[in-house]
Amino acid sequence: MFRTYRNPYTFRRKKRDRQVWKTILWLFVALVGVEVAVWLVLTLAGQRIKLANYHGQPADIYAYQLQTLNSEGKPISGHRTGQLQVQPSWPTGFALQNEQSSEYWTINAQGFRYPETLTQEKPPEEIRIFLVGSSTAFGQGLGADDQTIAARLERRLQERLEQQKRSPEKYKPTVLPTTAEGLQKIKDLPQRLKPGSYRVINAAVPGYTSGNQLAQVALEILPYQPDAIIVMNGYDDLMLSSEQDIALLQPITQRLERPMHGAWQSLTRPMRQSIRNTNTFKAVQFYLLKPQPSLLEQSLPLAEPSAQWQNHLPADTSELEQRIVRYRQHMKQLIQLCAGANVPLVIGLQPELTGITVENRQPAETAIATTLPEDYAQIIQAGYGQLNEVNKILGKAFPKNVKVLNHYRLFNDLSAVAFIDTVNLTEDGTKAIAERFYNAIAQLPQLQSAPAKKNTP
Repeated sequence: MFRTYRNPYTFRRKKRDRQVWKTILWLFVALVGVEVAVWLVLTLAGQRIKLANYHGQPADIYAYQLQTLNSEGKPISGHRTGQLQVQPSWPTGFALQNEQSSEYWTINAQGFRYPETLTQEKPPEEIRIFLVGSSTAFGQGLGADDQTIAARLERRLQERLEQQKRSPEKYKPTVLPTTAEGLQKIKDLPQRLKPGSYRVINAAVPGYTSGNQLAQVALEILPYQPDAIIVMNGYDDLMLSSEQDIALLQPITQRLERPMHGAWQSLTRPMRQSIRNTNTFKAVQFYLLKPQPSLLEQSLPLAEPSAQWQNHLPADTSELEQRIVRYRQHMKQLIQLCAGANVPLVIGLQPELTGITVENRQPAETAIATTLPEDYAQIIQAGYGQLNEVNKILGKAFPKNVKVLNHYRLFNDLSAVAFIDTVNLTEDGTKAIAERFYNAIAQLPQLQSAPAKKNTP
């Protein structure tokens, strides 16, 4: 009889294929076994719940990192996932998602870091002050809403009203004396603040530059009838390329420029997310790798994990000048906008680490400075000098509506640690800033209660 002929090459190929599938199967079983073993160890050690809430980095850092959503409110692939949700928004570039919260912050229905809902119709006795800015003003890294600059300023203003009631003799009287001697006695007494319910609303958004803030004030803040606006900015403007007018969510622009990369990220996202959610992956990160964001990521909320300082610092004096010109144009428009609405404006140049001299830095601040590029301090100091000149010129041009503050070197003599990265502040840092803004707000004629003249027969 005839025998069936077997091709030896086909036979060997099938045998190899079976071996490959066996290897894959055993590898899968091994991984499942490791996952079960890790789950059991974590359960017995009482660490499973703790690790279940772990997102690859410390909880406070995760809470403040951005999570980019699309117009439908779904996460955009290709971007690190944090807890603070932002969405594209025209024309401000992007905005905080309304009604979200964590153990560190609360975003209300209007997208402000404020615990209460605001109505556009302002109650008669309410005095509204809005704080606009980037991560420093927002309170990046702080433990709670009540530690922010806005919250501290609000409490300070209410304390002032209570003090005026307790010690009226320390302030100008409600009615001016009629004699020269009486007027001389009260000459140096401070004016009273207007009585009312003071609210300081934190409208800052991490990553915003002066262009974003200009659009935000025009469209999202003036409708709420502010009695005063505080703007604290500068650093993010120095770090934004002159090719951009406002800061944008980088993953969106990158996805448009690299559609295939964006499609691949979308397709693989479920698999990558599943791997990150395993006990094994989390345990390796938490106990062994202990990943931390770079100083650049902490200082600039929109910076990508793989970015370098050179991607953000101006490359030469010409590029720096173009960024300064852009800042000047935006701030001039902002001042004119507020002047037209009869809203006083306080401009504060935000603090930055290099404003503290080397010998005055605390050890923690020295450690931060040692990780910066060699030319960083020189570039930032030059940039801040020009930003300050711009603000001073604008302040002189609009003296009735603008008050200018320079916080760059505010912490040079502070004995406590002021910075957690290059610009974001500790609790001690926010206290000092809030006090300076309080002094500026208390001196605004629009918020003072001028004494009446006594009628003479």
